[in-house]
Amino acid sequence: MKILISADMEGVTGVTWPADVLPGASQWERCRHLFTSDVNAAVAGFFDGGADAVLINEAHWSMRNLLLEKLDERAEMLTGKHKTLSMVEGVQHGDVDGVAFVGYHAAAGAEGVLAHTYLANSLTGVWVDGTRASEGLLNSLVVAEYGVPVVLVTGDDRTCEDAKGYAPEARSVAVKDYVSRYAAVCRTPARTAADIRAAAREAVPLAVRYEPVRSGPFTMELEFDAEHLAGAATCVPGVERSGERRVAYTTPTMYEGIRCFKAVTTVVSAAVEEQYG
Repeated sequence: MKILISADMEGVTGVTWPADVLPGASQWERCRHLFTSDVNAAVAGFFDGGADAVLINEAHWSMRNLLLEKLDERAEMLTGKHKTLSMVEGVQHGDVDGVAFVGYHAAAGAEGVLAHTYLANSLTGVWVDGTRASEGLLNSLVVAEYGVPVVLVTGDDRTCEDAKGYAPEARSVAVKDYVSRYAAVCRTPARTAADIRAAAREAVPLAVRYEPVRSGPFTMELEFDAEHLAGAATCVPGVERSGERRVAYTTPTMYEGIRCFKAVTTVVSAAVEEQYG
């Protein structure tokens, strides 16, 4: 049995504001240890439950945040950018039985600590077929096309609530409770590590592959905080204006949907001007 951990950072123990997750910041250096602790707890729990292999896919920002030298030696880590499936890279090879979303967060425009969807700012909302989409929802639709279940989700309490919509059977662990986008009531690392390890152990029986789900086509709509960003997004083929600050596109699969989404966010990021956005 093989588990893929998609490891993000905003939903990690103790993380509450941008400096905690921005590479190079002093607080980021400190929080890298907290990030590694949460991931290690999940790794230990999966092996406790009988997993044979765990692959960690670094999924935050530069995708070079976890401390390899501090990771559980039984695990392997995929680190770095420019991966076909980005946050869930590795699920497409046919040897993954379950996926864990560790350190995840709520969607852009929703309540949650450091809530966003792919872009820290600029994107104020993402919808799939009319449903507001977090990174968890988007990635769950991708892995479903490979017949792989989401078995564990960790993050703040709003993240765990969001997960009930896209992975109702998955185990979840709230490592902190939302107060505002930049404030939370946090559990200690010792407590969250124990909670995550226990939940991961309980999640192992859920790691059972199923027939791939082809539920497309999918219509994705994106809303930006500035009109010119919507205009920039239409440079991507198939993406059209659906409002003053909105664009939309339709794809037959979420594999194509997430790749188009990556292209749009890349183009939009290049169109953001300092200070004015």
